[in-house]
Amino acid sequence: MLGPDGGESWPMEKAGHMVESNSIVLEAAVARFREQKAMAERAVAQLSFEQLKEPLDANTNSIAVIMKHMAGNMRSRWTDFLTTDGEKPWRKRDGEFVDTFDKREALSEYWEGGWACLFGAVESLSAGDLDKTVNIRGKPHTVIEAIIRQLDHYGYHVGQIVLTARMLAKGSWETLTVPRGESKSYNDCIGYE
Repeated sequence: MLGPDGGESWPMEKAGHMVESNSIVLEAAVARFREQKAMAERAVAQLSFEQLKEPLDANTNSIAVIMKHMAGNMRSRWTDFLTTDGEKPWRKRDGEFVDTFDKREALSEYWEGGWACLFGAVESLSAGDLDKTVNIRGKPHTVIEAIIRQLDHYGYHVGQIVLTARMLAKGSWETLTVPRGESKSYNDCIGYE
């Protein structure tokens, strides 16, 4: 096996360690994606369908639009992930920013479809795939770079969903993380010192 610079071979134990490390990276990425999805869904569950469609002002997107954009991005990025550019010719990105949902179930179905594309692609990757190259908008990325790019992108939008939901829920908001002023009791509960 060639070393990272294409020169001298790595000993087999190093190659084995890299495969193990890559497997850990893939597992961690899937876990982070699942956490992002769950956090967004816990925020969304606190609102009515009408609230999901309500932007905070004329210059912001509603939660429904953010969810539509995320799911559209996922469909494009993760369909045929290793073999085609992540920006598919059939994607209509500008249309993702127009709310077309008339029922909560339709929004949920579209959202779930995007995540299904993501998990289907990422969970099918092997440790050896992380060094392969994929393109996004014609720009080459290693698979691990593409995964990190999408973790960052989706985390940004999940943050928007949570903040918007919190503002719309007002006094009925149930915190999704450690409640303000309760860090010590939270840490004591989990045995963290």
